[in-house]
Amino acid sequence: MNVKELNEQFKNSKPEEILKYFLKQYGQEAALSSSLGAEDQVLTDMLLKLDKDANIFTLDTGRLHPQTYDVMDATNLKYGIKLNIFFPFDKEVEELYKLQGVNGHFESIDNRKRCCNIRKIEPLKRALKPLKVWITGLRAAQSVTRIDMPVVEWDDNFEVIKVNPLINWSEEDVWEYIKSNSVPYNKLHDEGYPSIGCAPCTRAVKAGEDIRSGRWWWENPEHKECGLHAK
Repeated sequence: MNVKELNEQFKNSKPEEILKYFLKQYGQEAALSSSLGAEDQVLTDMLLKLDKDANIFTLDTGRLHPQTYDVMDATNLKYGIKLNIFFPFDKEVEELYKLQGVNGHFESIDNRKRCCNIRKIEPLKRALKPLKVWITGLRAAQSVTRIDMPVVEWDDNFEVIKVNPLINWSEEDVWEYIKSNSVPYNKLHDEGYPSIGCAPCTRAVKAGEDIRSGRWWWENPEHKECGLHAK
């Protein structure tokens, strides 16, 4: 794989064209990791229209919003599928609780990252282990940590090809697609939540605030990644 050549090839391509290429080349070894947020719902719709058996998985950290489970159910019902779900190991969660209690992630960045590692990173490693291509819903406009991400890159952390078909899309593009295609979405988006993760670590944002300001709001912007998409 030549990342530079692929980025040149796809610089003016629609997300569907990018997805079609990687589905054809890698089949079940290419998968979308979905947080069930708006961008990932767009990609879920695109992928399943291209291949009804497309590989799509999500991480259930054990601390998701009820509305996230609602959209998970709505997605399964609309498309006649069962999303693949990866959970954290129960023993590790029990040890985490003994170490820092229920909400120790508020006390320090190290505590928060330890929680993210157990509930998200380790399950993600298991999910990605058999794969060659990791499809994400990242957009450049979401965060200062994502502004320079290309369409295709090699992820050293997880040793997979990482594909970001929506990297150049605007928020308006996302919502236009959702409305035009009747895509199920998390109702928290209607309540001021542009970015949705675990319930304790996500809150609504005010008009004009950065769209990632509702995630880990007690930290500086440059720290606001859990490790899934570290640069």
